[in-house]
Amino acid sequence: MGMLSEQIQNPTAIMIARTAVAQDDISGDGTRSTVIFIGELMKQSERYIDEGMHPRVLVDGFEIAKRATVHFLENFKTPVVMGDEPDREILKMVARTTIRTKLYEALADQLTDIVVNSVLCIRKPEEAIDLFMVEIMHMRHKFDVDTRLVS
Repeated sequence: MGMLSEQIQNPTAIMIARTAVAQDDISGDGTRSTVIFIGELMKQSERYIDEGMHPRVLVDGFEIAKRATVHFLENFKTPVVMGDEPDREILKMVARTTIRTKLYEALADQLTDIVVNSVLCIRKPEEAIDLFMVEIMHMRHKFDVDTRLVS
């Protein structure tokens, strides 16, 4: 982020860039959606401020919306118990949903089993999964559909 903030002069743009970097660091995905969401919040906020609304009212509204969102997510989430034998179907649903945001459906479906199996290969009970233990090897003269797990 250090280099990025040196290149960006606008304080609001720096805040957006930091948020995108934090989103990427935490989840590895969703940076574009985060930036679009922030941009839309700012656009709508500007409209309300131009109509005479005090910025404090907007901030209070954002806080109320944040609490409501967190409450909804707490009630909506489904815990995944890893235990000795994790529920492969739930893991596959999570992986498939995530992968389909980046790849075409047929390849995402093919890679779902590979991703779940690779994570389960390196998994140690009661420890956080170290994804650096998964090595991705780029093969020359091969296609994406030739992807396979070598354990």
